[in-house]
Amino acid sequence: MKAFPVRTQTELREFCEFPVRLHPRDLYVPLPAPVIARHARTADLYLVRDDRGRVLGRTSFHRRGVCQLFGHTEFVDDDAVFTTLMDVAEGRPMFGPVALLPNQTGGVITSGFDERGFVDSAWNPSYYPAMYERHGFTRRFEADTWAVEVAGSAAAYSFDDGRIATERLVIRHGTRRGLRHQLPILREMLNASFAQLGYYTEISAEQLAEQTDGLAFLLDEGLLVWLEKAGRPVAFLVAVPDISEFLMRTGGKLGPVEQLKLLATRSRYRRDAVLVIKGVVPGEQGHGYMTLLSREVHRHLEGRGYRTLRSTFVERDNTASAASYRRAGGKPLHGYTFYQRGSA
Repeated sequence: MKAFPVRTQTELREFCEFPVRLHPRDLYVPLPAPVIARHARTADLYLVRDDRGRVLGRTSFHRRGVCQLFGHTEFVDDDAVFTTLMDVAEGRPMFGPVALLPNQTGGVITSGFDERGFVDSAWNPSYYPAMYERHGFTRRFEADTWAVEVAGSAAAYSFDDGRIATERLVIRHGTRRGLRHQLPILREMLNASFAQLGYYTEISAEQLAEQTDGLAFLLDEGLLVWLEKAGRPVAFLVAVPDISEFLMRTGGKLGPVEQLKLLATRSRYRRDAVLVIKGVVPGEQGHGYMTLLSREVHRHLEGRGYRTLRSTFVERDNTASAASYRRAGGKPLHGYTFYQRGSA
């Protein structure tokens, strides 16, 4: 086995296609190829090949501080392949898989392998956790993804509407035309509300623009909401229509032709949604403001006929967020973790 850096467009295509061949098409949701191409500008991508040239694994490395971050990591069930992938880091402390930051996309699922993945979340076969742990990695930031059946869920979020006028609360909605101007508002709240979390790394304006590139044409304006208190943004919730099944069908291809097809058929992808992120700024937590926004979003989901709301990972120490899903009848979907080896 040998690891080779990805240098050509052909090799980049092999990098994108490998997990689509490796994993069941009805469970694994590939990261869109244009996203991987953007990551390749700042990360070093590698393929592991055997002596016949067959691709058996892939990974990427991107340095942040004294810890080597790795991501995009997929591999066959073979210790030699995994060792070859990890040896590229040359013994440095490692954390991952993340692409490119822990609060973006990455992680390994540790249970729920029979449940399909979804956008902005991981799916992997059951041998992945054992492989990491057999090679000296330990779990960090254990979490769960969640799923809530939409029907009747809004009733679980009770808020005293008399407070809306008294506290000068206003719910704002994202718009397709205004999204570019609304992103700085969301970014300020996002960085403030997540700064205390151990896995979080501050998102720059450029990184947020990249993460939301293409969101406007798919945006369901009732699923991107924030709350202002006396004119000051204090809480936000961002959910998106779940296009996982489209990405499964295209194998992660999302070029101009696929984008046109998605735009033409986007009504098909208003059956399920994914809650990507939510938060309340410090000093305003514990006042029920996320309950108010959750009620707003769940009323919209019910009114538009959505079936299921899935949530990206919630740390198990974050009992308030987990309780928010439980009150609406939600259940954990996948166990979730990141891995670390060595001390940073």
